[in-house]
Amino acid sequence: MSDRPLRILVTGFGPFPGAPRNPTQALVTALTRLRRPALADVTVIGHVFEVSYSAVDRELPELLSRHQPHALLMFGLAARTPHLRIETRARNTITTRWPDRDGRYNRLGAIVAGVGTMAFGSHTSRLLRAVQTSGVDAKLSRDAGSYLCNYLCWRALEAARDGSGPRLAAFIHVPPVAPGPATAGELARAGEALLLQMAALAKVSPARRK
Repeated sequence: MSDRPLRILVTGFGPFPGAPRNPTQALVTALTRLRRPALADVTVIGHVFEVSYSAVDRELPELLSRHQPHALLMFGLAARTPHLRIETRARNTITTRWPDRDGRYNRLGAIVAGVGTMAFGSHTSRLLRAVQTSGVDAKLSRDAGSYLCNYLCWRALEAARDGSGPRLAAFIHVPPVAPGPATAGELARAGEALLLQMAALAKVSPARRK
């Protein structure tokens, strides 16, 4: 076993059409600065992706290779959802209607040929309870959409399957903050609860990266 500290990679997204301010950017920064006794032996690495398929394809493998995280905690904005959504799976679908920030359209409607879905695992239920215990409304979700959030979910689960990324991974959709349905304080509480739970899971997980 490596003597390096336990490492958790936390990611968010930048702005995109219709969402000039993405609250996951500030959340990632806050979580990298969080100081709690339970995180004393944990290194939290933050990264914000541009809302771009090529950015995810280029940067996710590089981040996983460089940091070799034991866990991956991803956040994205769900502009029309009034509560946090703990995603339980990624679907092999991609929108053909909206381009990313690079102007790239997908014309096939699928990410890859073949597989229909991939699941995150039973730890999503523990993450749900952690958020609910913090007093923030949250639900499990089976639909991560068909845009960059679902695309990142898929690529992260691919990496978990081929061994280039941690098997302990999660994607959380957050609602807009005030004047949206959530407050910055609620988002911070939920993010802290999720990070602490991921750290606890990683410390006992047999899937810890070497």
